[in-house]
Amino acid sequence: MKPSCHITVRAILMLALMLILTIASSRIRADSGTCGGAKTALPFTDVATSPFFCLISEAYFSGLTSGTSATTYSPSATVTREQMAAFGARAMDQSLKRGSRRAALNQWSTPDRLEGTVVGDGPKLVQSDGADLWVANFEDSTVSRVRGSDGKNLETWTDATKAFGVLVARGRIFVTGLMAPGRLYRIDPTRPAGAVTTLSSGLGDDPEGITTDGSFIWTANTGGSVSKVSFDGIVETFTSDFVTPEGILFDGANIWVTDYTAETLLKLNSDGTIAQTVKVGAAPRFPIFDGTNIWVPNYTSDSVTVVRASTGQVLATLTGNGLHSPYVAAFDGQRILVTNTAITSSMASLWTATDFAPVGFFKVFTFPAPFGACSDGINFWMTQHQSAFGGTHFPARLIRY
Repeated sequence: MKPSCHITVRAILMLALMLILTIASSRIRADSGTCGGAKTALPFTDVATSPFFCLISEAYFSGLTSGTSATTYSPSATVTREQMAAFGARAMDQSLKRGSRRAALNQWSTPDRLEGTVVGDGPKLVQSDGADLWVANFEDSTVSRVRGSDGKNLETWTDATKAFGVLVARGRIFVTGLMAPGRLYRIDPTRPAGAVTTLSSGLGDDPEGITTDGSFIWTANTGGSVSKVSFDGIVETFTSDFVTPEGILFDGANIWVTDYTAETLLKLNSDGTIAQTVKVGAAPRFPIFDGTNIWVPNYTSDSVTVVRASTGQVLATLTGNGLHSPYVAAFDGQRILVTNTAITSSMASLWTATDFAPVGFFKVFTFPAPFGACSDGINFWMTQHQSAFGGTHFPARLIRY
């Protein structure tokens, strides 16, 4: 009798288990169809006959929507403005995450602060060429090449007097020399390290920011001008209506310049005239373009102004989140980083690009503060711009986060 009883109990248990699995399966996979030649199942019970079944499936599996409930999608219901905004925001978030270099290389973790690489004295701005970081060292007039994969200092170029801004373009590295008149240096990274080539000694006074529109190199000259330089070194300098230009960028259509004395962000025409003036915070420095918006760090007002590039509309003025003398902004495909140069702060601040939500802030150096910043698509890199303070010498470094 025991074996018979034992079998009966097992049979009951198996039957119960099958029932549970059947119910669970019916809840998880309610409707199904064929998309792209493959069988597709969804948890919804109201989409099987929809002509948009495959599009609904794509939206569900990509994370764009989770339906109106656990088992319904409500395909015929009216979409509210709130729901439409949510769809749009999720779509942007997903495209940024899945389309990033970080996603392609499966490098999702964000490293803790690293000790970094010792570079030349007084590093200012930094840019990535996709593999290596190029650092303009102001105090010893050199340019450092640092390997992005492991932070190794590979090479050093010399004779870049008062090196400040860096641009990677057309397979070459261009560096501004903060002098009067200003200089523009060029490096061929395929050749052994040595002295830089001086492309021009006739820029406007004291160039700092540098960018390109693909046809010309543009520099923001804090002496009161903007220079437009051909890749052969022919210079045209514009002085009208500029006070103290410093940061500069290209948004795919226009050149934008920050003027820190006038407290403005200026959109330029191709002839150097001002097409639009946008009022921002006090002492705007080095901005970044995220593909849609321009983020402007305002040094004196401890804020960041977010401007829609297509219209020049001010979307937000961000404060708090560790902002203390913000100077340089960088974009990694998902997040905006801003360096805070106040000696007592030594902080970097982070926001998500899609909704301006603060991610938080963190201490970069014990001392001194970070200055330049860029991203190689995976990590942020920041320079430690002061090498000495109060009689104490600190090794100038490039640090990865």
